[in-house]
Amino acid sequence: MLIDELRDRYRTSLTKTCALFGMSRSLYRYQSVARDSSALLMRIKEIIATRVHYGYRRVHVVLRRKGWRDNCKRVYRLYRAEGLSLRHKRPRRSKSARLRQPKHIVSAINEIWSMDFVADALFDGRRLRTLTIVDDFTRECLAIEVGQSPKGEHVVEALTRITAMRGHPATIKVDNGSEFISKAMDRWAYEHGVELDFSRPGTPTDKCQGRKLQRAFPAGMPECARVLVIGRCEEQNRRLANVL
Repeated sequence: MLIDELRDRYRTSLTKTCALFGMSRSLYRYQSVARDSSALLMRIKEIIATRVHYGYRRVHVVLRRKGWRDNCKRVYRLYRAEGLSLRHKRPRRSKSARLRQPKHIVSAINEIWSMDFVADALFDGRRLRTLTIVDDFTRECLAIEVGQSPKGEHVVEALTRITAMRGHPATIKVDNGSEFISKAMDRWAYEHGVELDFSRPGTPTDKCQGRKLQRAFPAGMPECARVLVIGRCEEQNRRLANVL
């Protein structure tokens, strides 16, 4: 420190040296009492790496679940200081140079499930989305849910029906779609002890089982889905008529 060098060279007192720089002695002797944030920052980066669409509030919720007691303001300060709120885009030319993640070796039923959506259109131009859920060990299709604009709540309802008969999986592989990163999905996974394994952006091969099932869909699948949608609408209309 410059003050220490001047004191050693000219043999001056601390009071005179601090006065020369316009600094108080208390400021010179001050020792920071702030806690070390390296462990918390490392954990925040781990969460951001697997949940790329999470903001600091969602990160704070995950930290609280893991036992961290730091408040939201502290998380936000570290979040901004490290530039985690900025979206860093990787050039397309370097995508092939990324290191592949090690594949999971599945050895039991309900160890890993895969979920994904298939987008299609009906004959009249209306958009259609189909949710597929597959057990990676047995390669069994557990459910095919059809809808026009499914939300995270619809995914939770489908999982609730399946797990009531089959049990809960240890891990579910999903992409970063809005339905899978929703608060409803995150809450359901936390309450039932299910880990959500998000795929890397731009790498559909991370969910190979779901992709294999989608390629096996027959050409007449949109028409079959249309019949299912119309049937559900008619059933809902009958229920409303009975209530009224």
